[in-house]
Amino acid sequence: MAVSRGILLLLLALPALAQVPTPVEDLRVHDMPGDDGTSLLLSWKKMPYDGQGGTFYVVEGGEEGKELAQLIQVDSSSAWSEDIKLPFWLWSRDKERHAFEVKSVGGANVEKDKAYQFRVTTLFPGGKSASQVLPGKAEENWFDSRQLNNFVILVFFSTVVLLFINRAKTNPNMFLRKIAGLDAIDEAIGRATEMGRPLYYMTGLYGMDAIQTIASTVILGQVARRVAEYDTQLRVPHRDPIVFSVCQEVVKEAYVKAGRPDAYKDDYNFFLTQDQFSFTAAVDGMMVRERPAAIFYMGYFLAESLLLTEVGATTGAIQVAGTDVASQLPFFVTTCDYTLIGEELYAASAYLSREPVLVGTLRGQDVGKLLTLTALAASTVLAFFGVDWILDIVRDWS
Repeated sequence: MAVSRGILLLLLALPALAQVPTPVEDLRVHDMPGDDGTSLLLSWKKMPYDGQGGTFYVVEGGEEGKELAQLIQVDSSSAWSEDIKLPFWLWSRDKERHAFEVKSVGGANVEKDKAYQFRVTTLFPGGKSASQVLPGKAEENWFDSRQLNNFVILVFFSTVVLLFINRAKTNPNMFLRKIAGLDAIDEAIGRATEMGRPLYYMTGLYGMDAIQTIASTVILGQVARRVAEYDTQLRVPHRDPIVFSVCQEVVKEAYVKAGRPDAYKDDYNFFLTQDQFSFTAAVDGMMVRERPAAIFYMGYFLAESLLLTEVGATTGAIQVAGTDVASQLPFFVTTCDYTLIGEELYAASAYLSREPVLVGTLRGQDVGKLLTLTALAASTVLAFFGVDWILDIVRDWS
C-alpha cells in the first residue's frame, strides 16, 4: 500500500518536474566581425521549451569582475540567429540557434579590447535557471569583411574593363551599341553646313567640378572637330567663366587636330552672364535672330531647359539633348529630336572619339550590366521554384 501511494505521488509530481527550468546550452560569445570593436554577439542553442507561454530569456552582462546587469529580456520564440544582419560568409543563419547583438553594457557603449562577461538566464512560470558566465572581448577589425562583396565585385568588373581596354587598343573599331542621338550629330552638322547657318552648343549650368560638364566638354571637342572639317559656324555660349576658358582650349585643340588651326576663332566661345534666366533670355534672343540649323544641349540643365528647347524648336533646328537630370528628361524628350538619357551622355565621348581607353571602358561596363541582369534573372527563376538560399545570396551581394 505504501509503494502504491509513492507511485501515485510521483505521477502527480511529473507535471511540476516538467516545469523545472534548465539552463541554455552551448552559449557562445563572438566578436562582431568587420566592425570597429564596438559590439559583440551572443548565441545559444534552441531549447525544447522555446515558445512555451511565459518563457523568456534574460541576457545579462557586465565588465569583468563586476556585477552583471540585465541587458534585454526577450520571448523564447524570438531573437534568432537569422535575424542578425551579417552576410552569409561571416555568420551562419542557423535556424536552430538564438542570437543577440550587444552594443552597450551597463548603460555604456561596448569598448574595444575591454573584458566583459555575459550570462543568459531562462525565466519560467515556476522558476528560473542561469547559464554559466562566459567572458568576451570586442576587437577592432582592420578590414571590414562585411563589405567583401563590394571588393570582389570591384576586382571582377575592373578586370573585365581592363581586358576590354587592352582589346580595344588592338581593335579600335570594336562594336558599341548604337545611340540614335549620336548618330544624328553628323546629320545635324551637315545640315548646318548646307544651310549656311550656325550650330549652337550648350554645356549646361554647372561648372567644371560637375561630371556632367566634363562629359559635355569631351563631346564638344568631337563636335568641334567635325565642325572644323565641314567649315561650319559654331556658337558656344557660357554662364561660367571657368567652363568658358576650358571650352576655348577644347575647341582650339579640335581645330588643330582637324588640320585647320587657321580657321579657329576665339569668339566661337563667349561668356554671357552667370544669372540663370538672364543667360536663358540672351541665348533665346540669339537663336531667334540667327536661326541656327542645329542645337546641342549637353550637361546639367534645370528650369531653363524647356525655355531653351521651345525657342530652338521654333527655329526649325535639329535639337540633340543629353542629361542625367531625371526631372528635365521629359522636357528634352518632348521638344528635341534626339535625347541622350542618363549614362548615354557619358558613353557619347567613347562613341565619338573611339579612344581605346574610353571604348574599352564602355564595352566593359555593358558586359558587366549584362552579367548582372543575367544573375538577377537566374536568381528570380530559382527563387520562384523555392530555392530559398538564393535569396540570402542576392541580399548579401546586392
